Amino acid sequence: MLVLGIDSGLANTGYGFVRSVGSKFEMVDSGNIKTAAKVPSPDRLKVISDTLDRLVELHRPQVLAIEELFFSKNVTSALAVGEARGIAKLVAANNEIPVFDYKPAEVKKAIVGYGAATKRQIQEMIKIVLNLDFIPQPDHAADALALAICHLRSRKYLELQERHTI
Repeated sequence: MLVLGIDSGLANTGYGFVRSVGSKFEMVDSGNIKTAAKVPSPDRLKVISDTLDRLVELHRPQVLAIEELFFSKNVTSALAVGEARGIAKLVAANNEIPVFDYKPAEVKKAIVGYGAATKRQIQEMIKIVLNLDFIPQPDHAADALALAICHLRSRKYLELQERHTI
């Protein structure tokens, strides 16, 4: 199974493709879609959409894992994240890819074993789990890989396996 993890944001949208190979996981691709702050929001969203479309066409993931939107004191920032998140979900829907949402604490628990893990602890575990010689950069790409790993370790994935829908 190939999972696309998305760490959505208007300025930076991280992506990470992780494949399960037996009981092991391997990184297929990861990166960051960066958009310029001076560019109008609709154009930035189009860059995210077009890039995700190309990546989905290239890799053909079976599932998209994305972080649930959390409420923030900065409403403008939360709205921008929500817009980018909506673009990722639309790309998935257009390609008939099921979408699974995960809370930040769920991701931390799936990667490190507890929901209050630090970003550095998560990055070190991603390196170990994916058998890498480096910590994936930038942080947005590492977060996206964590989401993909979270899905592969989750009950939701196991339930799909049991129903033989994957």
